[in-house]
Amino acid sequence: MSTKRQVLGRFGELTVAKHCQCPKCKRSQTLKRLPNNFKCADLICNFCGYLAQVKATSVRSTDTVPRSVLGAAWGPQRDRMAAAIYFPLFLVLVAGKQYSIFYLSADLQAPRMFKPRKPLSLTARRAGWRGFIYDLTSVQQSFVRLK
Repeated sequence: MSTKRQVLGRFGELTVAKHCQCPKCKRSQTLKRLPNNFKCADLICNFCGYLAQVKATSVRSTDTVPRSVLGAAWGPQRDRMAAAIYFPLFLVLVAGKQYSIFYLSADLQAPRMFKPRKPLSLTARRAGWRGFIYDLTSVQQSFVRLK
């Protein structure tokens, strides 16, 4: 059974795939979901191979990009940043039955946006796992609203 966060994440991915064109080739209906747990990317364009990350979050207002959003695993993100590889970010904001989609290109991202979280406790199911937070304060004005 899926958790609320997993359901929200899947909704975000499906919503972007359905309503957004590929930012690279500009084709519609070519963004497809990658398998669960694919590291650092959620969608691929099945025409040009463009990769993107999708984050969905519950908010009070779908008009304003939040200051921060939970990311995923810190290790793969840290390794990609060390290699200067960033994936563009689609941000799906959900408030009840309303939602909006914002986009941030990879070239506007910087290491200061990615803040590692504390590792999970030794008693946690995934003890030692470490996530990160997207600190969006420096790029809030750089997001483009798509829907």
